[in-house]
Amino acid sequence: MKIKTSTKRKLKSFFTVPLIISMVILLGILIMALFAEMLAPYDPNALDLAHMLEGPSMAHLLGTDKTGRDLLSRLIIGSQATILSAFGVVFISAVIGIPFGLLAGYYGKWIDMILMRVSDIILAFPSLLLAFIFVSAFGRGMFNSVLALGIVYVPMLAKLTRSMVMVEKNKVYVEAAHSIGYSNLNIMIRQILPNCIGILIVQMTLDIGYAILDLAGLSFLGLGVQPPTADWGAMLEDGRIVITSAPLVSIAPGIMIIITVVALNIFSDGVRSYLDPSQRKLPSMRKFKKMVGAENE
Repeated sequence: MKIKTSTKRKLKSFFTVPLIISMVILLGILIMALFAEMLAPYDPNALDLAHMLEGPSMAHLLGTDKTGRDLLSRLIIGSQATILSAFGVVFISAVIGIPFGLLAGYYGKWIDMILMRVSDIILAFPSLLLAFIFVSAFGRGMFNSVLALGIVYVPMLAKLTRSMVMVEKNKVYVEAAHSIGYSNLNIMIRQILPNCIGILIVQMTLDIGYAILDLAGLSFLGLGVQPPTADWGAMLEDGRIVITSAPLVSIAPGIMIIITVVALNIFSDGVRSYLDPSQRKLPSMRKFKKMVGAENE
């Protein structure tokens, strides 16, 4: 009974109004990205020079761009490239960075020294500048942009994993696992990693927001998606030229980027508060007395 009451209390404190709003927004954006082809009212690449830079209307709810393409359709299709690419960046960084940090934190010594020095070298460069170098070297395109940013994000996730593993490996349950005869691989993956996964999820959620911003920056500079593919960053570049005559062309993708990143930050902050007891908001004295009275009954 007490366990159920405690769980309900935790969930109630977790689902705050800002968090619920952010979850609804993120769910809507994710659905839009997954079913973009079905939701787009027009072909996002269809040119219509007779209706260039039109304002919002019943035919085109957000208007058209400089070549007459429907802005809403390009915004919807662009969410697919932007969101799924951001997930790709975080996936690459997690696949490389988490094992990286596990090995460095668990074994220490020369393994830790080598792996962390590689991380320090990568972190010595600004992340976006290093991504520019990688993309310039291997060629433009979304695949190379995702790969470059995924590699750039590895040290941050690796260092976080390493710091948590260094704390966890000295705890009693790890010593017990050693005494039972568990292998080092078993201890790292099945004993230590599950105790670190909560904080890693929070960090990866934040990284999705950073990836959206960095991918938009690369596309804005012409290093990401190539025309005529729609992407929120590329749409910002298209709108920059006509911002005085048709501001909605650049404002619409800019607002979508802001809303998505802010929603991700609020969601990750809520998850962190739920996972970290020290971050939870304590109930007022009146509510506390009611909860104590309910449990005593």
